[in-house]
Amino acid sequence: MLRAGLFVLVTTALYAQSDLILTNGKIITVDERFSIAQAVAIRGDRVTATGTNQEIAQMAGPNTRRIDLKGKAVIPGLIDNHMHLLRAAATWTKEVRWDGVDSRKQAVEMLRARVKAAAAGEWVYNIGGWTHHQFADDPRPFTREELDQIAPNNPVALQESYYQVFLNSKGLATLKIEANAPDPAEFVKGSIVRDAAGKPTGVVQGDIAGTRVVASKMPRVAPEQLEASALALVRDMNRAGLTSVGVPGCDADILAIFEKWKAEGRLNVRVFCIIGAAAANPGTVDRTIQQFAGMKLFQGDSYIDNVSFGESVYSPLHDPMFALKSDPTPDQLEIWRKIAMAIAQAGLPLHVHAELSHTIDTFLDQVEAVNKEHPIKNLRWALAHVNQINASQLERMKKLGMYAAVHPWAVINGGIMHEGFGTGADDMPPLATIQNSGIVWGLGTDGTAANQTLPFTTLSFAITGKMAGGRKVIRQTISREDALIAHTRKNAYFVFQENNLGAIQAGKLADLVVLDRDYLTVPADQIKDIKPVMTVVGGRVVYEASR
Repeated sequence: MLRAGLFVLVTTALYAQSDLILTNGKIITVDERFSIAQAVAIRGDRVTATGTNQEIAQMAGPNTRRIDLKGKAVIPGLIDNHMHLLRAAATWTKEVRWDGVDSRKQAVEMLRARVKAAAAGEWVYNIGGWTHHQFADDPRPFTREELDQIAPNNPVALQESYYQVFLNSKGLATLKIEANAPDPAEFVKGSIVRDAAGKPTGVVQGDIAGTRVVASKMPRVAPEQLEASALALVRDMNRAGLTSVGVPGCDADILAIFEKWKAEGRLNVRVFCIIGAAAANPGTVDRTIQQFAGMKLFQGDSYIDNVSFGESVYSPLHDPMFALKSDPTPDQLEIWRKIAMAIAQAGLPLHVHAELSHTIDTFLDQVEAVNKEHPIKNLRWALAHVNQINASQLERMKKLGMYAAVHPWAVINGGIMHEGFGTGADDMPPLATIQNSGIVWGLGTDGTAANQTLPFTTLSFAITGKMAGGRKVIRQTISREDALIAHTRKNAYFVFQENNLGAIQAGKLADLVVLDRDYLTVPADQIKDIKPVMTVVGGRVVYEASR
């Protein structure tokens, strides 16, 4: 039902001068009242009004583009507060991406098609974004023998998140992993799985120990193809409904391409960089601290900007993915606190990786000590990932004025997490506890390797507790409204754009997504299947399903 009192104009001078109006729809504004409208008017790159069809129709001029939504639902452009977007451009067009693929049969068909298109001897691979547990029809790992049959003439490497990699015989040979021979020096001992006879099985395990080693050896796109790969990546994000991304470590080569597109008026996704060099060891602490004096944030605009320091403070205290426990030493924590003190003294926002409960507790101990000398309440310090966070930690964060950037790894990794943590994984993350804490929090993915990238898969997980493929993996869920707020309006705070992004309302930037079905009423198990039919960024239509 349309809620009254929605028709709002920025100024009367804009009346009847809209560039674009969308009417006859269900505009889910996600404003503070979660208002619903029928129509929206846009002038330039901003929303000028929301209201009834009749009210918005009056704002059309002779050159206005009119779109009849025919009852379709519209939501604000979705924001991911933490995705390694730019890094992915270097491999995107070479990868076999299985984001959102819940059928092993379909995954194998995609793999066969890539093999058929590849030249003999060319790597066929992906770098994460999936696990075999997401295949509802047949959740089996891949074997060397199976991959040999699919790709007899090509090396294959299929990376499951950061957990393990499946290789075929040509892949093993290319990496010089051989039977009854020492492991190549770059692999940590034990990461290469062998059978009783010493023959490699085709599985390489471990985050840093093996998986990242294999990933580092996968071919990147050629320099002359980098822009095309980046463009394909952005198109896929727009197709998924993403319009803004918080990006840890904005790669300079890709960022230069985005800057060029921005100058040409054709950048179709907003990029907010989380930057800085964390200290790798005690000897680099002073050099890390020295960078803060010259670090300038908020020098960009609503398309590209640097917004915080992160995602690590001190690299030895960066929880490896799938680690079951953490045990930071007093000396390491003293270094972490010293660097954090300098970050606070410089007045910088902080966005820091913290996954395990003990890590979160010890980091909060250091932040509380920092806060006594340099209050951080207005700096928007955030802990990221926080899958093992609890109520007492959330209360401590709330008192400090901290935010929680929640990246549910269980969206694809739920099976792996239950293998490692047992029933403890039922509350990883504890979404209802986070929502009820009153802390400022938002949803992200930590894609493109650790997790999948599709926002409706993430939203579905938050609402149903089911990972990709349909297995129930967490017990604490939240409402559709709260999940959407976390992926839009609340995420705008993480990229310092709450006055510009996150809601469809007068004065805000016109980022919005038209959906093929109503997010608020579709059966919960179908939320993952919602598809954008149109994505608008800054008043420009950047994706249409018919094109």
